Amino acid sequence: MIKPYLKLTKPGIIGGNLVAAVGGVLLASQGNIDWLLLLAVCFGTTLIVASGCVFNNVIDIDIDRLMKRTCERELVKKVVPVSYALAWATTLGIVGFYTLYAFTSLVAFEFGVLGFAVYVGLYSLHYKRKSVYGTLIGGLSGACPPVIGYCAVTGHFDAGAAILFITFCIWQLPHSYAIAIYRFEDYKSASIPVLPVEVGVARARYHIIGYIIAFAIASLALTYLGYAGSWYALGMGLVSLHWLYIAKVGYQKVPDEQWGKQMLLCSIASIMVFCVMISLDFSSENITDSFQANTQTPVFVEQG
Repeated sequence: MIKPYLKLTKPGIIGGNLVAAVGGVLLASQGNIDWLLLLAVCFGTTLIVASGCVFNNVIDIDIDRLMKRTCERELVKKVVPVSYALAWATTLGIVGFYTLYAFTSLVAFEFGVLGFAVYVGLYSLHYKRKSVYGTLIGGLSGACPPVIGYCAVTGHFDAGAAILFITFCIWQLPHSYAIAIYRFEDYKSASIPVLPVEVGVARARYHIIGYIIAFAIASLALTYLGYAGSWYALGMGLVSLHWLYIAKVGYQKVPDEQWGKQMLLCSIASIMVFCVMISLDFSSENITDSFQANTQTPVFVEQG
């Protein structure tokens, strides 16, 4: 009976956020990895994201009934009672928040709270249904996991953390628009006001191109400010150019739905390359100084 409860947590979303959180930890650690701290970040972030996803499932029952890809979800089919789902989400959240608070840093905990509050409180309850800016609001929550990982190591929010936050915020927009184009009829039937549905795919494409360019600039700022090396810059430059090529040229060659799927795959590949490269090609005196200053006292301590 545990399988339906695991499905409510949306394991795919958890996996993506976990990769981002680990990337943040490894970028800040500069190879000096505190494995217990990494474990705490992974465990706490996983449970908080899982909690938010279960709450989102509860909130979206009426919408999920109308969409082909979600109409078989556990709450829609009443495989799991709503009261049990709420209890499950609450338990996951309490344990996740406690883990970040007790075993990482206060700043990491605060970004965990921020991401959860934005996703459940602002996005799921209001903006997803009411505003075309829902994607932007949702992007704020999606940008928190790498910052959680980074700040768990450094203990404070600096320029490196800001770049991670901005880069992930920007990335969420073309990524989400690609999903909406790929699943256009689902979003339209559920009356979800995403940009491609509201203004059309052709106009949304120009927004996507602009955000891809902004993503490339934001990601390369890590190298410009000395937080990542030249191999990272080369990798991000190449994947960004490929993503941009598909956005500009691919659109003219295939139907909208197929193009949306291509764009979705490109967005996933781009952020995976980003996370891998920041984990491997870090180069920053800024991070090293922050790490050394923070580790004058142990990072992995119980607060309060």
